[in-house]
Amino acid sequence: MLNIRNVKKLDLSDIFIIEQLCFPQEEAATKESFEMRIQVIPDSFFVAEENGVVIGFVNGPVIETPFITDDLFKEIKPNPETGGHQSILGIAVTPHFQTRGVAASLLTHVEENARAKSRETITLTCKEDLIGFYENHGYRNMGVSKSQHAGVIWYNMVKKLQ
Repeated sequence: MLNIRNVKKLDLSDIFIIEQLCFPQEEAATKESFEMRIQVIPDSFFVAEENGVVIGFVNGPVIETPFITDDLFKEIKPNPETGGHQSILGIAVTPHFQTRGVAASLLTHVEENARAKSRETITLTCKEDLIGFYENHGYRNMGVSKSQHAGVIWYNMVKKLQ
């Protein structure tokens, strides 16, 4: 059975392996980035477990603006108690568990958490091939992002919560 919980320091190596499996090296977050996110924003960093094994995760800080900016990949601040925009800097599921609803469950968990804390929106960027996936989960495509992350074209996807 799938269990979603807040991240722990012990999850770092599993998270880093999943990230490496799911993203090209130039797009993948570094181990240092994950260490910082685990330390600074454990309240918006969730892992999905199957039989006690980490099979996926979602994370991102609460930000003041409705769109993600590239500086967030390097530096983040603790989340405010309420308000703001819940960003998703990363969501990844071990390839063996993809297409089984794990990412959808993680998105639902983030949304429930964000609603409970009166966040205005959930915001993320994705590549063109994932726009449909996020639209099916209630996100709107707000066009091409200004992000230069990894030299890829990213799209701003936003889900209003209020």
